[in-house]
Amino acid sequence: MVGISAKSDKHRSVKHAPKGQSSPALGTLPTRRTESDNNVETIERKSLLYKSGLGFYCINHVLGCAHGCRYPCYAYMMARHHGRVATQAQWQEPRLVANALALLEKELARRKQKPDEVHLCLTTDPFMRGYPEVTNVSLRIIALLHAHGVAASVLTKGLLPAALGDAQLYGAHNTYGISLVSLDEGFRKRWEPHAATYRRRIAALQRLHRAGCRTLVHIEPYPTPNLIDQDLLELLEPVAFVDEIYFSGWNYNPVVRKFADPATFYLEQAGLVRRFCARHGIRCDADA
Repeated sequence: MVGISAKSDKHRSVKHAPKGQSSPALGTLPTRRTESDNNVETIERKSLLYKSGLGFYCINHVLGCAHGCRYPCYAYMMARHHGRVATQAQWQEPRLVANALALLEKELARRKQKPDEVHLCLTTDPFMRGYPEVTNVSLRIIALLHAHGVAASVLTKGLLPAALGDAQLYGAHNTYGISLVSLDEGFRKRWEPHAATYRRRIAALQRLHRAGCRTLVHIEPYPTPNLIDQDLLELLEPVAFVDEIYFSGWNYNPVVRKFADPATFYLEQAGLVRRFCARHGIRCDADA
């Protein structure tokens, strides 16, 4: 999935990056400490910006993700398949691409035709909980994209920083999204153990909505009732303020197939999402 060869990753171990470290192009951006004070290893890469097999441009400036999702995580499965990590524990020790900003500046500067939008991130989380170094670099990347006239789309199970509401610094045409498949904290602790709580994700997203930002909720992988019995409308109502909702089912887990009729269930739930979006004027992409 990542457009980087494993051989291009050079590892080195460092302590925290300096707070408020400056970039000649961007100046000093805010760094907000989060719940923990982790040390982050870094790697270096030969390229950063790439076009995914899904047809859109992406940046993955971290190898691994601390959230430890157990769906299982497709990004982890692919990283293990390609030899980038050996174990789940190694995947949950994120490694930051130390030369990400320099690479992106170089890659954007040499492009005559720049992408309209770049996604953060397909195989990691740009605002993973407990890693302010990752947050700091993610903010700098979004600001750098904006400086080159490129919009960003963002998806996280962490907390979207309030700073993103600064359209002058980060752009007015970005899309900020959260992953949200339940409101039940027991479910989150089982399947997304180290991600931000659902309520805090929604609150951070709503704060950006109030700042005039375009917002998205990504409901995937949505669980079948044998995993959790919940009312999808109760999940949708608190996010009726968003501009777009994406809905899809749960793959890569045989437990889903133990439900009596998952195909019919997902057809019904997708229809419910489409009707909800139509009532609230929300753009909808709902797959069965």
